Amino acid sequence: MIPLILVTNDDGVHSHGITALQNAMAEVGDVYVVAPDRERSAVGHALTLHRPLKAEELRDRVFSVNGTPTDCVALGIHKILPRKPDLIASGINKGSNLGDDITYSGTVSAAMEGTLLGVSSFAISMAGDKPFMFDSALPFAKRIAGYILQKKLQSDILLNINVPNIPLDQIKGVSFTRQGKRVYDNAIQELLSPSGEQYYWIGGGKPVWGQSEANDIQAVMNGYVSVTPLHLDLTSYSSIEDLRNSWQD
Repeated sequence: MIPLILVTNDDGVHSHGITALQNAMAEVGDVYVVAPDRERSAVGHALTLHRPLKAEELRDRVFSVNGTPTDCVALGIHKILPRKPDLIASGINKGSNLGDDITYSGTVSAAMEGTLLGVSSFAISMAGDKPFMFDSALPFAKRIAGYILQKKLQSDILLNINVPNIPLDQIKGVSFTRQGKRVYDNAIQELLSPSGEQYYWIGGGKPVWGQSEANDIQAVMNGYVSVTPLHLDLTSYSSIEDLRNSWQD
């Protein structure tokens, strides 16, 4: 049976990145696109509960949803696709999803939702600034998709992939990494409107990270595609006994 693949993102159904990913996945299986009707970056794993959702078929097997990436995956799996997909591919994101950024990322959250619903999933992003060289990511997206379809992932694992935004022939290879640590200095700007009212703008801070050859941030900086397996179980098992013992003191 030809694999059925759901493609989504958080940059919106009209993004060049999702079109590139759709075309790449079409070389691997039958593709449906279910994506937000507009950019939904940094919405995390938000699910729409307090208003109705609408899905519009823009063209054959391409659907626009007035909701979040998580909504798109849920609707795609349960209502739009003819059967449960064999794979979910989320991206190609315009910008990186490295280190702590994955906790905010709608791109990664879409892959997370797919994993929660029992579908092997990956997220793929371009690490860099405009103009985005989506073609550099396509060979890696196809190879990852083929690997997942053949080997399968553990039921609670998804893959987070970041591709340096450089020409394909300059990419040094693939590095299998852990999640790095990145924080933003002065990430909340305090400003005044023309009328003198104070307001705040989140974002624009300078990123600071811990350097380590094994983490995703450093790998991309060194010119490698970073492939990071993420685990849905957030439990700190090493802390359970410490908490139990401290509680009894």
